[in-house]
Amino acid sequence: MEGEDLRLVVIDYEVVVCAVRRPPRVIGDGRSTLRALIEHQSRRRAAATGGESSIPIDAETERTLAEAGYGLDDVAGEGEEILVRKAANLHLGGTIHDVTDEVHPVLVEAAVAAARAIDIPVTGIDLMVRAPDQPDYAFIEANERPGLANHEPRPTAERFIDLLFPLSARADA
Repeated sequence: MEGEDLRLVVIDYEVVVCAVRRPPRVIGDGRSTLRALIEHQSRRRAAATGGESSIPIDAETERTLAEAGYGLDDVAGEGEEILVRKAANLHLGGTIHDVTDEVHPVLVEAAVAAARAIDIPVTGIDLMVRAPDQPDYAFIEANERPGLANHEPRPTAERFIDLLFPLSARADA
């Protein structure tokens, strides 16, 4: 299925946050090589994530660029968006975009049903979707370590603490 990579974080069988994960890309400036743009973007991602995210320049990067008709030493036109890798992995330079307020209820139901089926109360359910506000999806995987810190300011850590220590949960939870 073509579309976007959607992660729904389920804590205590409730969806707490939903985010689209996008593969790394660079924007051409009409002057810099793609290698320079990738290196610049990679330094920015590493700085923003304490070194946990960077874009490797490797065979996969070269293959992705070649499919778009580019090499590392080519210059993209100003404003041209170039996909650098296909996977939306955050550790390899991908980005995360909160869509919690727009996700379709069918996707929420599917995520909760999947978490219940595997009986894991804290899980990241990954779906391929046409768009977060549409009901069509294909299941990718369930991840029992969904990276709760990636979703600030959403209350993922708070809901996790509430699960671990139910007597300390908020009164309105």
